Amino acid sequence: MAAIETDGLAKRYGSVAAVEGLNLTVESGTVYGFLGPNGAGKTTTMRLLTGLTRPSGGTATVAGVDVRDRDDLGERIGYVPDTPPLYEKLTAREQLSAVADVRGLDPDRAHERVEALFDRFDLAAADDRIESYSKGMKQKTSVIQAIVHEPAVLFLDEPTSGLDPNAARTLKAVLTELRDEGTAVFLSTHVLSVVDELADTVGLLSDGRLLAEDDPERLVADRDGDTLEDAFVELTTDTDLSTRLRESP
Repeated sequence: MAAIETDGLAKRYGSVAAVEGLNLTVESGTVYGFLGPNGAGKTTTMRLLTGLTRPSGGTATVAGVDVRDRDDLGERIGYVPDTPPLYEKLTAREQLSAVADVRGLDPDRAHERVEALFDRFDLAAADDRIESYSKGMKQKTSVIQAIVHEPAVLFLDEPTSGLDPNAARTLKAVLTELRDEGTAVFLSTHVLSVVDELADTVGLLSDGRLLAEDDPERLVADRDGDTLEDAFVELTTDTDLSTRLRESP
């Protein structure tokens, strides 16, 4: 069973198609790099796959659960959105304790895991209120919050935003370990070097439709350039390809 599977997934706002006819298969134990220009539909797709937005058409399952079943879905996924959902009057330790309690995690195991992640991400201010945190510290807290329950599928939207080089390196190491342990990681970012380093498969979205999908090396080899950035630019500026996709049923 695939970790993520969609068939004709669509989201429309009136006459505007934010996502249209999206077919994806993401296996467990892989990192899927989900790329696209601004406004391509990446965040809408993530909201569909995490149950935060209801589809207008098509189907999608994540960790074997229909995305319309938000309660069961929430137990199996982790999500780091572009704006972290944090209670700023709490400390990071209080925030994570509350999350563990809501999720019904074993208190001792959750405490041990949280403390290990605080140490690993060098979150020394875990007992300070989140409202005093820098963007990077909030991002670290959001990442820890998303993985404390060891989800089957992890969604990340610009996860390195605000992180310094040391924290970004730690995050990449953690994501690699999660993949090796069987977690499916669905990663959206404009930092193409992160995708090039981590992704097993890259999907490129434009105007709500999938332009191309392949492993990073083949995606580059099939284009005129030498890097993933070159392939990204070539594909997203290919007006003939975009037109054919929009006109396809």
